[in-house]
Amino acid sequence: MFSSAVMWRKSSYSNGEGGDCLEVADHVAAFVPVRDSRRTDGPVLHFREVGWAAFVCAVKAGTLEGP
Repeated sequence: MFSSAVMWRKSSYSNGEGGDCLEVADHVAAFVPVRDSRRTDGPVLHFREVGWAAFVCAVKAGTLEGP
Protein backbone atom coordinates (compact mmCIF):
# COMPACT_ATOMS: atom_id res chain seq x y z
CA MET A 1 0.00 0.00 0.00
CA PHE A 2 2.31 2.79 1.25
CA SER A 3 5.96 2.50 2.14
CA SER A 4 6.97 2.61 5.77
CA ALA A 5 8.50 6.03 5.04
CA VAL A 6 5.02 7.61 4.94
CA MET A 7 4.39 9.48 8.18
CA TRP A 8 0.77 9.46 9.33
CA ARG A 9 -0.55 12.09 11.76
CA LYS A 10 -3.82 12.13 13.63
CA SER A 11 -6.18 14.99 12.87
CA SER A 12 -6.35 17.67 15.56
CA TYR A 13 -10.14 17.50 15.13
CA SER A 14 -10.26 13.79 16.02
CA ASN A 15 -11.90 12.63 19.21
CA GLY A 16 -9.18 12.10 21.86
CA GLU A 17 -11.22 9.37 23.56
CA GLY A 18 -10.73 6.73 20.87
CA GLY A 19 -13.79 7.73 18.88
CA ASP A 20 -13.89 9.31 15.45
CA CYS A 21 -10.22 9.46 14.54
CA LEU A 22 -8.68 10.00 11.17
CA GLU A 23 -5.08 10.15 10.07
CA VAL A 24 -3.54 12.04 7.18
CA ALA A 25 -0.22 11.37 5.46
CA ASP A 26 1.65 14.53 4.50
CA HIS A 27 4.12 15.05 1.69
CA VAL A 28 2.74 12.46 -0.74
CA ALA A 29 2.96 13.75 -4.31
CA ALA A 30 -0.29 14.88 -5.98
CA PHE A 31 -2.76 13.67 -3.38
CA VAL A 32 -3.59 13.46 0.33
CA PRO A 33 -4.08 9.95 1.76
CA VAL A 34 -6.59 9.68 4.63
CA ARG A 35 -7.39 6.63 6.78
CA ASP A 36 -9.23 5.55 9.92
CA SER A 37 -6.72 5.49 12.79
CA ARG A 38 -8.48 2.47 14.32
CA ARG A 39 -8.06 0.47 11.09
CA THR A 40 -4.54 1.29 9.93
CA ASP A 41 -4.53 -1.80 7.72
CA GLY A 42 -7.89 -0.84 6.20
CA PRO A 43 -8.74 1.23 3.14
CA VAL A 44 -7.11 4.58 2.40
CA LEU A 45 -9.01 7.41 0.73
CA HIS A 46 -7.08 9.62 -1.70
CA PHE A 47 -8.02 13.26 -2.21
CA ARG A 48 -6.54 15.81 -4.55
CA GLU A 49 -4.61 18.45 -2.62
CA VAL A 50 -6.89 21.30 -3.71
CA GLY A 51 -10.02 19.40 -2.65
CA TRP A 52 -8.53 18.45 0.70
CA ALA A 53 -7.46 22.06 1.34
CA ALA A 54 -11.01 23.28 0.60
CA PHE A 55 -12.43 20.65 2.97
CA VAL A 56 -10.04 21.63 5.78
CA CYS A 57 -10.92 25.32 5.32
CA ALA A 58 -14.64 24.51 5.52
CA VAL A 59 -14.14 22.45 8.70
CA LYS A 60 -12.15 25.27 10.33
CA ALA A 61 -14.77 27.84 9.28
CA GLY A 62 -17.63 25.66 10.54
CA THR A 63 -19.46 25.89 7.23
CA LEU A 64 -20.16 22.19 6.70
CA GLU A 65 -23.66 20.90 7.28
CA GLY A 66 -24.12 17.75 9.32
CA PRO A 67 -26.44 14.85 8.55
